Amino acid sequence: MQAVSPTQNLNSSVIRPSKPRRFHQLTRSFIRCVYHNDSVQFPNGVGLNRADWQSSCAILSSKVFSQDQGSGDKSTAPSNSDHLAAAVNGHKTSIDLNLVPIETNNKPQPPTQKPLTITDLSPAPMHGSQLRVAYQGVPGAYSEAAAGKAYPNCEAIPCDQFEVAFQAVELWIADRAVLPVENSLGGSIHRNYDLLLRHRLHIVGEVQLPVHHCLLALPGVRKEYLARVISHPQALSQCEHTLTKLGLNVTREAVDDTAGAAEYIAANNLRDTAAIASARAAELYGLQILADGIQDDSSNVTRFVMLAREPIIPRTDRPFKTSIVFAHDKGTSVLFKVLSAFAFRNISLTKIESRPHRNRPIRLVDDANVGTAKHFEYMFYVDFEASMAEVRAQNALAEVQEFTSFLRVLGSYPMDMTPWCPSSGD
Repeated sequence: MQAVSPTQNLNSSVIRPSKPRRFHQLTRSFIRCVYHNDSVQFPNGVGLNRADWQSSCAILSSKVFSQDQGSGDKSTAPSNSDHLAAAVNGHKTSIDLNLVPIETNNKPQPPTQKPLTITDLSPAPMHGSQLRVAYQGVPGAYSEAAAGKAYPNCEAIPCDQFEVAFQAVELWIADRAVLPVENSLGGSIHRNYDLLLRHRLHIVGEVQLPVHHCLLALPGVRKEYLARVISHPQALSQCEHTLTKLGLNVTREAVDDTAGAAEYIAANNLRDTAAIASARAAELYGLQILADGIQDDSSNVTRFVMLAREPIIPRTDRPFKTSIVFAHDKGTSVLFKVLSAFAFRNISLTKIESRPHRNRPIRLVDDANVGTAKHFEYMFYVDFEASMAEVRAQNALAEVQEFTSFLRVLGSYPMDMTPWCPSSGD
């Protein structure tokens, strides 16, 4: 039986089964149901998203099961005109699922089958294959290594831009995305903070990856003949002092990613250019390592977040971290009150980041038409060490909500508790 594979285009969010699907052995009376047509259409606007469709199918299976338990008479099986009155995601409606009963002709009954659940009807994340994980860059990038650490044996999908990785998950091209948000030396990756707010994906985990930079060039090239060094801006900043100590009189140019810089040199046979990238990138693109471990500090770690279409259920049996973003119409004066909500409950903050409020970057003091004093407006991103399953975290956010005009939980997820060690070569 072929699994239901949802499809989504840019003009519609309706998710439909790709082919007619047979629900088999729903109850002890061996009633089987199939769809009449190739798509599920619910009246009154229900079924316009994946959650509605799944909820409706779960209601269907539960009704069939309850009918069998109540009467044991196969005459109670749903007919073509049977309507299920259900509240699906807040919509009160009558749903015609257009089902055809198939009689069993008194054949021996199979063992009892439990009703289908939303889990049974949901498309499996792997779709019958490896988990597909999107990352920014090309093979050999540190993001690819982070994806492999977060999801071993996954199918890594390279994306040329951060936003493409977000879109790959939203459009079901990938099941997860693994993207960097901060580095211990270079600081925050601001682009991804902005994209977290723009898109509706959820943080479901984090992974911390030690970064070990190498200076790569074509075979036979010597350091003194180099005219420029190219790499990702974060990598250039992380190796700034070491490049100076090496005595390299070179131009430093930023490109989209580290492994992409190595690929560019190999593809264009650039003998006056070196790249800052990983040892794996040197192996993949046939480059030699001119200098190993050139990061300014051996304690060079990048933190990545794992993104999915659906959030995970918070737990309390292991350390969790929660990420939120908030803003206030009256400026940044509310920040102290927000921080006190966490301090009062002894909740530790691991990060706070401010980004410009793009919809309202400047606020005029006094009258909006004649005011002369201007204040910059910001969105605040906060990570704190607590699970949303904990009462203290729930109470803290309830208090934060009183002080803010906008509050969104980006995710509550397990912390990466991997023992830390300085970066080293592969």
